[in-house]
Amino acid sequence: MSQPALPARPIAKEQASDTLSGPQKAAVVMLALGDQAATILGQLDEEEVRLVSETIANLGIVQHNIVEAVTIDFFDRLTNVSTLIGSYEHTQRLLTSVLPKERVDALMEELRGPAGRSVWEKLTNVNEAVLAGYLAHEYPQTVAIILLKLKPDFAARVLGSLPDEFGQEVIGRMLAAEPVSRDILEQIEVTLRNEFISNLTRSAKRDSHEIMAEIFNNFDRQTESRFMSGLDHKNQQSAERIRALMFLFEDLAKLDSGGVQTLLRATDKSDLSLALKGASEALRALFLSNMSERGAKLLREEMQALGPVRLKDVDAAQTKIVALAKDLAARGELMLAQGRSEDELIY
Repeated sequence: MSQPALPARPIAKEQASDTLSGPQKAAVVMLALGDQAATILGQLDEEEVRLVSETIANLGIVQHNIVEAVTIDFFDRLTNVSTLIGSYEHTQRLLTSVLPKERVDALMEELRGPAGRSVWEKLTNVNEAVLAGYLAHEYPQTVAIILLKLKPDFAARVLGSLPDEFGQEVIGRMLAAEPVSRDILEQIEVTLRNEFISNLTRSAKRDSHEIMAEIFNNFDRQTESRFMSGLDHKNQQSAERIRALMFLFEDLAKLDSGGVQTLLRATDKSDLSLALKGASEALRALFLSNMSERGAKLLREEMQALGPVRLKDVDAAQTKIVALAKDLAARGELMLAQGRSEDELIY
């Protein structure tokens, strides 16, 4: 590694501009620019700033002819540049010289977008089971390096999702880990970004029909019927696709006994009695058959005691239970089939 250049001695009165060192010329330009020099300094690294600063401090008196010659040379070089390379790093350094850090961070986040966050920040927003599925095909040593870079609570969840034998091997590598070189870490970051995160981002792009299906799921029956009827007339193909993607309360009939019992344990009984008031006989029977005899008896009595109920109240209760089922699925306690197909919902 080369030694950093030493700041030059003061410029002699009789010294010609073409005999000045690079740091001396840079120092003269900075002084000539005055307050505008901060913009340039903001784009230099710490060692370069130190060198230029020390050179400026040692310049002494610089004659007018030298200032003129150096600045003319500087601007000649600047105007003759044929290619400039802009980058996020240059932009950030430039902004840092004139704006508060908080504002710079906010602007850079807008410029970079979600993909601009560091690989490690993006990984912590991934479902741990999805990340574990990817890492299970990597070398244990690589997985160990990755997990050591993640937050401990998230790393623990990923480890817990790995196959037992593989997870034990990874733990051993983590315990024996030594400092990793920057080059290796950069290679891992590039691989994660190119092979995992980019694929995940592409797969995460959602079809507009999926989004509309979720919106329709949250309509009350009257509003859903009104909009769906209008869509049937204007675009029957889209209407049919939205219907296929919607998950309704009646779709819970595809749960097996274990799935129903999981949902029952998490559901407020008052919501259940109200929701089942508007359900089909088959769905009522499914829920009641998965309760204890006493629990089923109490639920029937509560449903009967409710008397006539408003349709919008039934819709609200059913929507709440559907949302709960989806939350359970997101936590891995239920797996809901996508769309209103004949596929079973597997517990």
